[in-house]
Amino acid sequence: MEKATLSVPNISCGHCVMSIKNELSEMEGVKTVEGNPETKSIDVEWESPATLEKIKETLKEINYPSA
Repeated sequence: MEKATLSVPNISCGHCVMSIKNELSEMEGVKTVEGNPETKSIDVEWESPATLEKIKETLKEINYPSA
């Protein structure tokens, strides 16, 4: 299991966090997604076949690119 905290400057509210959680949770291998609009960050835990690159690509596709 791998973990990362990603800075996502576009997060402005709880709705943004929910959108990210919904999208990333659909990815095979993603186990947990938690977000904090105050720090504009998300914590993600995953295992194969998910990768950090795929997670970042998904964030970019949904207009929440990580910094």
